[in-house]
Amino acid sequence: MPKFTSYPNGTPSWVDLQTPDTKAAQAFYGSIFGWTAIEIPDAGGYGMFRIDGANVCGFGPTMGEGHPPAWTNYVNVVDAEAVMARVTIAGGTVLMEPTAVMNAGHMALFADPTGAVLGLWQPGNHTGADLANEPNTWCWSELNTRDTAKATSFYTHVFDWEASKAFEGMDYTEWKNGDSSVGGMMEMPDMVPAEVPAHWLPYFAVSDTDATVAAAEKLGATILLPPTDIPPGRISVLSDPAGATFAVIKMAIPS
Repeated sequence: MPKFTSYPNGTPSWVDLQTPDTKAAQAFYGSIFGWTAIEIPDAGGYGMFRIDGANVCGFGPTMGEGHPPAWTNYVNVVDAEAVMARVTIAGGTVLMEPTAVMNAGHMALFADPTGAVLGLWQPGNHTGADLANEPNTWCWSELNTRDTAKATSFYTHVFDWEASKAFEGMDYTEWKNGDSSVGGMMEMPDMVPAEVPAHWLPYFAVSDTDATVAAAEKLGATILLPPTDIPPGRISVLSDPAGATFAVIKMAIPS
């Protein structure tokens, strides 16, 4: 499996989990994805999920009382301060100014005008996921929002992304950074409870969606969307035992 050593500016490069019980999370995700975990010394409980020694995503404790368990998606940038200035101009809300994380890099957090939280990562020693787009690794980030027009205006300004319609017969937007597809967006369906905020959803590639979902359910996960076939593959959306939401997908074989 080839490893990533860098990510282009404006490309999602990392996801991490904030959870109240990191040991329970290690056991859950280790069981369904085969990840091992290593905590970083003097990093406040933050650590890495790994496959064969390669970092695939991160984990850490929730950042304060009342913060819900959640996966956070990060976009690689060369100048986090400049991007955060764009966030403010475009109507986003700054949640964390660019902050040095030891010698790993600088991170920042913001909420878009529809309420979805997204992170920025300006790399230092840590460039992002070493492995991605492989079975049991992160492969896609998708914005679920109730106002796609407002989100389109915001993200095309902040990252210079292009919003392109994708998948014939399906109302879905693909974010493009130059010629590369870097993420997606969809309107949250009416069946989603009103209290569920707009959010960026990470997808993890799997070799068998149904088997992964069955294993996760036995370990305490809640199935939010049962295994379903869509043009890119067979997907399912779940929340882990602590309540953090994620999706899995077995990619369709190109015809």
